[in-house]
Amino acid sequence: VLTSSRQEGPCATDGVNLRASVTTPSCRAPLSADGKKMGCPTCVKMELQPSFYCSQACFKSDWSRHKAVHKIAKELKARQAQNADDGVTCPPDASSEVKLSAPSWVDSYGYSFSGSLRPCRQSAKRTVPRSIKRPDYARHSDGVSESERADKANNGKIRVYSSAELEGGEGDGPPGLRHACKMGREVLDLAGRAARVGVTCDEIDRVVHEACIERDCYPSPLNYYNFPKSVCTSVNEVICHGIPDYYELADGDILDIDVTTYNRGGYHGDLNETFFVGNVDDDGRKLVRTAFDCLQGALAMVRPGTLYRDMGNTIDKIAKMNGCSVVRTYCGHGIGNLFHTAPNVPHYRKNKAKGVMKAGHVFTVEPMINLGGYADRTWLDNWTAVTSDGSRSAQFEHTVLVTDTGCEILTQRENEPVMTWDEALLQR
Repeated sequence: VLTSSRQEGPCATDGVNLRASVTTPSCRAPLSADGKKMGCPTCVKMELQPSFYCSQACFKSDWSRHKAVHKIAKELKARQAQNADDGVTCPPDASSEVKLSAPSWVDSYGYSFSGSLRPCRQSAKRTVPRSIKRPDYARHSDGVSESERADKANNGKIRVYSSAELEGGEGDGPPGLRHACKMGREVLDLAGRAARVGVTCDEIDRVVHEACIERDCYPSPLNYYNFPKSVCTSVNEVICHGIPDYYELADGDILDIDVTTYNRGGYHGDLNETFFVGNVDDDGRKLVRTAFDCLQGALAMVRPGTLYRDMGNTIDKIAKMNGCSVVRTYCGHGIGNLFHTAPNVPHYRKNKAKGVMKAGHVFTVEPMINLGGYADRTWLDNWTAVTSDGSRSAQFEHTVLVTDTGCEILTQRENEPVMTWDEALLQR
């Protein structure tokens, strides 16, 4: 039975934005005989804007089409209700107590943490405008990169990038790989400036996400194998792949921010840095400096003819000289039109990496250095890698190009073609 309303609007206007195939009924009389509009009672009950009809007969003739709107609305509301209490996320207007509470997997599985850091709730996954070019995994339900899988199965060679691919098209043509790396640097600089005592990791994710969009770039981590955020924020004992949540940075923390941008030309640029938050102790400062020196020493080896496996020996030597260890589980990688591809670049000594550097190769070097042992474990969020002994970990990363004479750091700081230590640039 229809209900009456004096609201303005055309006949049979579905009042919820749903992806349903709908058609307008043939009725052209928006008002009933007494001058009132006839609205669908189910829409009213479901708190949807009512769909209006001129008569009971008009409503009845359109029912087979219109009831689909109710079904879809119920499904959407059920999904929203589930997401509102999924045990991991919470709405932005939730109380501080809720935001700082542990996700459900902590208590459900009785997880035992190796260090003092604890996960908090997360905000919902951020959206990307349709105008932004996306990598293939962005729309995959499981975040799978089919292009990377195909590359791994069919191509064992390390790609050599041409000048045209590095520079991109002229004028309004799609930008190249060098541009993606420059955008990554700009975004990381903004994210680093946002870090300070009391700021949440979620806020840093917001800064990164919006900075990527402003630069017409997609934040590469988002939905990569279902990673839920646009950047990795790794605090203290977290080695890598930390998921930004409502954790509030504390005085004395060290924070690694790992940014990757994907531009309209279809290229990724990847880099990270570790920052001092407030008053970091001497061991923490020694660790961060050691991680910087390890990357600096490795990049000094980049030139045509160098074996990829040999960088691990240099990195391991520098780490041990400073009483630190090198993580073995995670490595650097080829990058460009794919987020991860050949070569693999291990950072530890006596590794079995294949390949010899040639001009035109582009890859990342990103040694993860621990203050304690090198062993790692993963939280039950299936992403956050932490030290097994709870000791702190630090990291620096660049995307580099092998040139005819050596190495170009594509993600370099402005006016810093060679890595230069400056503690003030990392202090927050």
